[in-house]
Amino acid sequence: MHDNYDLDQLMELVRERKFRALREILIEMNEVDIAEFLDELDVEQEILVFRLLPKDLAAEVFSYLEEDQEKLIGALSDKELREVLDELYMDDAVDLIEDLPANLVSRILRNTDASTRSQINQLLNYPKDSAGSLMTTEFVYLHPNNTVEESFARIRKVGLDKETVYTCYVTANRVLQGVVTVKRLLMSTYETRISDIMETNVLSVATHEDKEEVAQMFSKYDLTALPVVDGEDRLVGIITVDDAMDVMEEEATEDIEKMAAILPTDKPYFQTGVVETWKHRIPWLLLLMISATFTGTILGFFEEALAANAALTLFIPMLMDTGGNSGGQASVTIIRAMSLGDVEFPDWFRVIWKEFRVSVLCAATLGVVVFGKVMLIDRKDATVALVVALTIFFTIIIAKLIGCTLPMLAKRLGFDPAVMASPFITTVVDALSLLVYFAIATHILGL
Repeated sequence: MHDNYDLDQLMELVRERKFRALREILIEMNEVDIAEFLDELDVEQEILVFRLLPKDLAAEVFSYLEEDQEKLIGALSDKELREVLDELYMDDAVDLIEDLPANLVSRILRNTDASTRSQINQLLNYPKDSAGSLMTTEFVYLHPNNTVEESFARIRKVGLDKETVYTCYVTANRVLQGVVTVKRLLMSTYETRISDIMETNVLSVATHEDKEEVAQMFSKYDLTALPVVDGEDRLVGIITVDDAMDVMEEEATEDIEKMAAILPTDKPYFQTGVVETWKHRIPWLLLLMISATFTGTILGFFEEALAANAALTLFIPMLMDTGGNSGGQASVTIIRAMSLGDVEFPDWFRVIWKEFRVSVLCAATLGVVVFGKVMLIDRKDATVALVVALTIFFTIIIAKLIGCTLPMLAKRLGFDPAVMASPFITTVVDALSLLVYFAIATHILGL
């Protein structure tokens, strides 16, 4: 909770039903803080307090109330619902409709005017992960032949309901011609034509562009808004930076969950039931357990060799862990570089060449250290120390090469690279490190 308001004081006012005093405090508060406060209340109290808010503030707060929107829609009268919907930005209205059951959706569509309804339906038709599904249709557009004075009059007239007025889009017959900032307008004389001061080199995205690519453009070019155009370059909407940040957060969460071998989930931690969490984790654990039986099979093959030289058994956990960690390091680095757009599939040779050189340096360093450790601390003879050191050397090189190539290969084949992260790579590397270990031991110790 933020320091600029006292939650206990607000709760006390609700309990004592001092709604006028409560309304005066709420009007001064930030909409995110109000949404947090409403989350603390039970449903009846929440509806009561929500009704105290002026309609423009109510709409802002509503867009942050992800968990309770459904209950509120059920409780509000048609008039109240219409007021909230009128104030909601188009993209928030679409997000809301995508997540609601059909009976509430039909109630929402009944309470919106015809033009809003057609915009909502148009936005709902875009694929879930596309730029079209992210965009809002609330932007300011100007005509290239208009003067600065005429343009200011237009901004004053329509700007209040738009999501951003800082950047205005210049269109002729709906085709995107350029952009002009309010700063540029302020710096120009009233008689200047928009076509003389607009920036014609405009970055835009197509409606069906993947939303992850769109989010990357925001971070790469440091944008606050991005126009969305259809096949004929007609401006159909804009994506604002707050929506792009939501996408980045979603993608990062999904990747982290996949790297940890958990099926991705949209719900917050405490709102996901125990059984649901179990369902997300168990398929991976089963898969990894079955694949780990390969390592058991390999150990079974070399049972006699291990019995003849029991000292070799001591070093198996260390070898497998080091291999898994090396592969994990490489894969996480490459997955991050791919998600930022620094690395593409055509770069695979450069990636392998770089990782190979890094792995040789890491392998040599760890090989020397482990040789000394086996000799001095574990008090084994030089041949055993050599076997362990050589195994570490080759295992790290193999692990790092697998760690950097598997995610790139996965992306090329259309899989999610995050799936190829730590758990999967660890399992592959464990089996290979054992094979390398016993191959070297057989040669040097003559098992």
